[in-house]
Formats: sequence, C-alpha cells, structure tokens
Amino acid sequence: MPVYRDEAVVLRTHKLGEADRIVTFLSRQNGQVRAVAKGVRRTGSKFGARLEPFMVVDVQFFEGRNLDTVNQAETIGAYGREIMADYASYTAATAMVETAERLTGAENSPQQYLLLVGALRSLSKAEHDSSLVLDAYLLRALAIAGWAPNFETCSLCELAGPHNYFVMQLGGVTCQNCKPAGAAVIDLETTRLLGALLSGDWAIAEAAPTKIRLAASGLVAAYSQWHIERGLKSLQHVER
Repeated sequence: MPVYRDEAVVLRTHKLGEADRIVTFLSRQNGQVRAVAKGVRRTGSKFGARLEPFMVVDVQFFEGRNLDTVNQAETIGAYGREIMADYASYTAATAMVETAERLTGAENSPQQYLLLVGALRSLSKAEHDSSLVLDAYLLRALAIAGWAPNFETCSLCELAGPHNYFVMQLGGVTCQNCKPAGAAVIDLETTRLLGALLSGDWAIAEAAPTKIRLAASGLVAAYSQWHIERGLKSLQHVER
C-alpha cells in the first residue's frame, strides 16, 4: 500500500536538512511510524505546527523503503500548546511519549494509542494533577504491555489484601507471611492510591495527601524503570 491514512500522536521530531523533519508517530492502526515531513520548518508550511510533539493528527503517509513521507495532516487534538505552557504538564507529557515509544513498535497497538491520547487530553485540559495523570498512565501502559501490577492480593499466596509489602520482581504486594527479604514496605494509604490510579478512581486519587502521592510516584517510577529497558530519561525532569 504505497499511500495509507491513520490517526496518530506525534511522539518526537528531529531536524533533517534545512527545512525538513523526521517525525516519529504512534498511530492507531499501524503502530510506530517514522516519516519525513518535507518543508515543515519553513515559515509558510501548511502543516508544520500540526506535527509538533503531543499533537494528535489524521495523517496520510506515502510508504517508502526506509522512511515514509507525510503527504497530509489534519488536526484531531491540538494539545501541544496547552501542555507546553505548563512546565509540570510538559515534563509529564514528555515522560508519557517516551514510555509509549519504548513500549510500542511497528505492530498494531490501538490500546496504547488510545491510552496516550486520553492522557494527553487530560493534561491539556488540566482535568487532574499532572503527577497523578502521569502515574496513572504509566501503570496502565505497563499493564497493557503485560506487566500489570497487583495491589489487591498477595502475589504469592493470593491472600486478599490490603498488604503493605511490595516486591518489584513479583510485580505486586505480598502478605506478611510471604514477604521475601528486601521487600519494600509501603503505607496502606499508598497501596490504596496506587490501586485507584490503576483503576481510574479519581475521587480516591485526588483525595490523597501530598505525602502519599509522593510515595506512590516513587514506587511507580521504580516499577517503570524496572520493566522498561534502559529506563526513562525524562522521569528525572518530572516536577513532583
């Protein structure tokens, strides 16, 4: 198929020559797509602003041997300006698109696409605290990738919780009897917040005090770094 069309999120861009860019997209039906956008750095470009990070576009590609070419792009979600205007939202969004790029490839991944679009939309509209949105996104993205954390039952004996020991290697909490040496001790309020972020219970998430949010963020960051190869460089810049 020399020409094809898809919805896509702009993950990142690189300069190419004097006027072009290489754009990395996460598309709804075709996974990651790397394509050349010709002339988009010129002042008179018709769709240069539409191909900035965090934008959601309806884009037409021409299939190439190594890189595809962007033929057309129409805006679906103009989230970039609002996100970039707020540093906390910008750093959270940067961590999200880096995560999406690490967790996806050329294979079809509509769940990851829809999750990322929803998270970016939430950031742009300031629906929730940016740190909470990021942590919820990371937990759900990892769950879609096959690393769903368990905050409800013991990861070894399946005893119903709540439990306040977390083992990274097991991907979840453990009870007092099953906890191995070196298990991280977490407050039960933190466990409750993590479960709420994973399930999308924003009432519980937003009611959590700052101390508990910070504890949850630290565990989410560690869990994400554990599973994502080479870690997430952008997490160190996230404003908490």
